Amino acid sequence: QVQLVESGGGLVQAGGSRRLSCAASGRTFSSSYTMGWFRQAPGKEREFVTAMMWSGGSTPYANSVKGRFTISRDNAKNMVYLQMNSLKPEDTAVYYCAARRAYSIATSTSQYDYWGQGTQVTVSS
Repeated sequence: QVQLVESGGGLVQAGGSRRLSCAASGRTFSSSYTMGWFRQAPGKEREFVTAMMWSGGSTPYANSVKGRFTISRDNAKNMVYLQMNSLKPEDTAVYYCAARRAYSIATSTSQYDYWGQGTQVTVSS
């Protein structure tokens, strides 16, 4: 099994920054997994934010976060990060880390095999 644990959420003022972390563990976890970040605002469906393959390469972002958010990973530590800058109230959501047992980018929740419990990010205006 694979365990994903997010951290770094909290309350931040609009225009501020926050870095989320995701720690991956488990006997079957492989650094070759594709890692993604999703978010879910109250009353809305979970939506794709960004994803990254183990080797880096092209990293797609949702239009709503492009230019403000950056995904990165440390394969040696089995960590994935989401640096969020210029935060807006509409970024308020529970942020989820996800892992996909495939070496390809995916943007749908159904294409990911493992999920963390989520971390709340609240942006005040």
